[in-house]
Amino acid sequence: MASPPEAGRLSLNTATVRAQWSLAQAINGCARHGIRGVAPWRDKLAEMGLKRAAAAIRAHGLTVTGLCRGGFFTAEGWRDDNLRAIEEAHELGARCLVLVAGGLPPGSRDLGLSREAIREGIAAILPEARKAGVPLAIEPLHPMQAADRACINTLEQALDLCDLFGEGIGVAVDVYHVWWDPKLAQQIERAGKDRILAYHICDWLVPTRDTLNDRGMMGDGVIDLPRIRSWVEAAGYAGFHEVEIFSERDWWRRDPDEVLRTARERHARCC
Repeated sequence: MASPPEAGRLSLNTATVRAQWSLAQAINGCARHGIRGVAPWRDKLAEMGLKRAAAAIRAHGLTVTGLCRGGFFTAEGWRDDNLRAIEEAHELGARCLVLVAGGLPPGSRDLGLSREAIREGIAAILPEARKAGVPLAIEPLHPMQAADRACINTLEQALDLCDLFGEGIGVAVDVYHVWWDPKLAQQIERAGKDRILAYHICDWLVPTRDTLNDRGMMGDGVIDLPRIRSWVEAAGYAGFHEVEIFSERDWWRRDPDEVLRTARERHARCC
């Protein structure tokens, strides 16, 4: 049995309290609860203002473990939006910009064409990301979200793109999206410490009542979190564990301080 994770390695992805708190409140909440990392979402960042958010994060001594999100390379306006995201990630000192690749364009059934558009999109923005010193983290999403959110659905697919592009790009390993993959251990080992840029934690509920907004708190579902952490750490990853919970029927309805207290306790006990 793996030893418990270090408390100082917990990060809050602000999606976990997005229904209750602004970004400013989330930053202050992290400081109150001794959570040393934060991963903002760009809509909340826009509400607070980039300069103000960066100053508040620095004032509290927080590490920006990732900025959510860029990508959606099959949508209109993707190029300008991704270039803005790179600028924002640079200003925040984010450890990575998370890419949710994008699904099928309206009316399309051609997964191959969509994946080619994603490859071309990453190729177009990667030089700017390299100039800005912002690593890009491709996040494979569960196949149930292939049509509308991301048709990069396995760590293997994401790493194939990383192999193609080389420096400045890696992966975000989100247990919710990859726990089911029979090749997961092998692909985590393949990624290695240089290409695992983020590690996201939550749990898979049975039954899952909503394909997007019904994630569980760690320990409430069926994911073998200690086993996956052991694989990630064996690959050399020594970064933050970012709790990211979309939970319209449960955790978004609770007091956000309770959510953060519970996340800290479950991180220590269940991960």
